[in-house]
Amino acid sequence: MFFQSQHRRDCAAKQEERQKTLDGLSSSFFEPCTESDNKVLDLSLSELVQRHNAGSLSTASILNAYGKKVVSAQKATNCLAGIMIQEALVPKVPAPLTGSDGTDIPEQPAKLLSGVPISIKDCIDIEGYDTTVGYSSKVNHPASSSAAIVRLLHDAGAIAHVKTTVPPGLLGLETSSDLFGRTSNPYNEKFSSGASTGGGGALLACRGSVIEIGTDLGGSIRLPAHYCGLYAMRSSIGRFPCQGTHPPVPGLETVATTSAPMSRRLEDLEEFWKRVVEMRPWEYDHTCVPLPWRPVNLQETKLKFGVIWEDGIISPSPACRRTLEWVCDALEKQGHEVVDFAPPSIPEGLNAGFQLCFGDGGVAFFGAVRKDEKLDPVMVAIKSLLGMPLWLKKFLAMVTRKTTGDEVWAFMLETIHLKSPAEERVLVVSRDEYREKWHQAWEDERFDFLLTVPHSLPAIPAGTAEKVTLISAAYTMIFNILDYTAGVLPVSFVDRQLDGLPKDFMESFDYKNMGLISKGAYSVYDADKMHGLPLGVQVVGRRFEEEKVLQGMKIVEDALEACGRKFIPREF
Repeated sequence: MFFQSQHRRDCAAKQEERQKTLDGLSSSFFEPCTESDNKVLDLSLSELVQRHNAGSLSTASILNAYGKKVVSAQKATNCLAGIMIQEALVPKVPAPLTGSDGTDIPEQPAKLLSGVPISIKDCIDIEGYDTTVGYSSKVNHPASSSAAIVRLLHDAGAIAHVKTTVPPGLLGLETSSDLFGRTSNPYNEKFSSGASTGGGGALLACRGSVIEIGTDLGGSIRLPAHYCGLYAMRSSIGRFPCQGTHPPVPGLETVATTSAPMSRRLEDLEEFWKRVVEMRPWEYDHTCVPLPWRPVNLQETKLKFGVIWEDGIISPSPACRRTLEWVCDALEKQGHEVVDFAPPSIPEGLNAGFQLCFGDGGVAFFGAVRKDEKLDPVMVAIKSLLGMPLWLKKFLAMVTRKTTGDEVWAFMLETIHLKSPAEERVLVVSRDEYREKWHQAWEDERFDFLLTVPHSLPAIPAGTAEKVTLISAAYTMIFNILDYTAGVLPVSFVDRQLDGLPKDFMESFDYKNMGLISKGAYSVYDADKMHGLPLGVQVVGRRFEEEKVLQGMKIVEDALEACGRKFIPREF
């Protein structure tokens, strides 16, 4: 008799549960959007809240429009981990207008996020629902209470209508798991939607939500924003509520994970951030800093942007470099100062960050993985690296240096291993010294913002993460290590005419001079096959400059529009 493992049984049961919930939805959700639905979908967050609070737009009308997009997004991209639309449609019992003694109760203030559909990444607790983090071992273990951000959203009147897919353990470049299958990019199903908030990225691009609540350790909201043509911003630790959120490496504080939102429109992202802070998140989450919203207006200010063109590991592909060039050109035409910036060594900071993340030998990450559970290839490579004897890794590092000259990979080989408490404390000191170097460099240059590509490549082809490697996330992860505020906005699309590599590139000095990591990444770059995929840019500010970075993103977007290069997303 054929034996099916518990892992396989749990995966099958979870997928059956998801399909049963979808099949149980009203037939109206499987119909095309009407003109009325499209009008709802076109409303900004502010307009949606105003109309819902006023009673001119019902919850049913909002969910009818967004529910149709949820269903079509799932069919196209496989982005859902859970569906809560039916529960959201159940009318809430209204509060009595008079007290028990017959006296009138004061009118309740309008709710700040009333009627806003918000999707939740499947690593954030919602009471009564599984939080799988992509692992089958977490199936049938519903959360006993909701995360701080979920409770805040509920009190603000938002509608949490779906949970979105993640890769196992939240680390990777693609969102794929045995539990839910592969989530594809809405722009091209043969490409990744990013990770680890890839389900949320795909859903947002398909207009299935107004806001996605994700998390970010090394670019987990910013990479999907880059891959799917969206807006996202990670804050400094303590600005956005994170209690009740499951990070990739539980207990890791030295490179902490933050919860963070994504959106389809910049104005919605800024408005959402403002309203969350107005809800006083520090009253929901003890880790939040009691810092009110501080409006910033930079529209009439001439600003200084520093540009980081290279991370010292993988040079930006032609498509990503062109996108950054477009942004620099647009800003200069608006009178802003744009200068090249050679930062403190990014490989140095990244290496310290990786050592801190896996200083426990991978126990926290791999502990929930079942024996027959498939992981993202980049994590399989990390597991293999951690499992090698240190003497062997040092030998391989020596060989790598002699044969390829790839210092970055050689240093990773000999330093990523189990650390003692004393060794970890030395690393924390090194991290802090590294942060000081950045602080001093920024002070010396007096930048308002930094600009970088979010990744050296556009969305990568499905199944190629092992070639690209997790180290390719350096452009985003470095700002988690520094705890800087960093946002991504869409700029352009890959163009096969503009972004191809030279025909003899593989024979060129530039290619032959690349390290192993860079050659692996470039092996998947094909402007012809990637034609039409979105491209973003990253805008970076310093710690707790969330309001300022959102304004910086707006200045970039306005400058591009003034040049006739406004980003217009594809309609799905």
